[in-house]
Amino acid sequence: MSWVLLTYKLPSNNSSARVAVWREVRRSGALNVQRSVVAFPEHDAFRRAVERFRVLVAEVGGETLALRAEPLGQLDATKLTDAWNEARSAEYTELRGECGKFLTEIEHEFAIEKFTLAELEEEEAELEKLQRWHERIDARDIHGAPGAEETKEALAQAREALERYSSAVFERTQL
Repeated sequence: MSWVLLTYKLPSNNSSARVAVWREVRRSGALNVQRSVVAFPEHDAFRRAVERFRVLVAEVGGETLALRAEPLGQLDATKLTDAWNEARSAEYTELRGECGKFLTEIEHEFAIEKFTLAELEEEEAELEKLQRWHERIDARDIHGAPGAEETKEALAQAREALERYSSAVFERTQL
């Protein structure tokens, strides 16, 4: 698989530019190859992310150079793919942790018998946030990173918990 390498240079006196670029790297799922070099698999799923990155760097006064790169051998290809998968696996792990917190929160609401429509709306919004986060990770997971199935299961448990809570709120708020 080919990769798109982006080298970039930012103004040295602008810490907000560095933070903005760091946030975009994190948001896009780019792989930090080394300082001021990020990589994306050359794949349709990342074309917009590459362009967003280039535009952002230009907007903060920096410059980029984009290169199509082919690993020289299987060892290099494996290193890049493994690093990509490690990043996705870490994202899956973090998301599973947040799903666990969500389950704990739902159980807490049952324990204190807080069955309000306002709380239900808050929990629904939280689950939607977790689902959107999963969609972003899943879209970047083109190499089958470890943790994908466990994360789907954690989200299913979160959905089931919300369904139980929703039913309990319904039962307690209907006249």
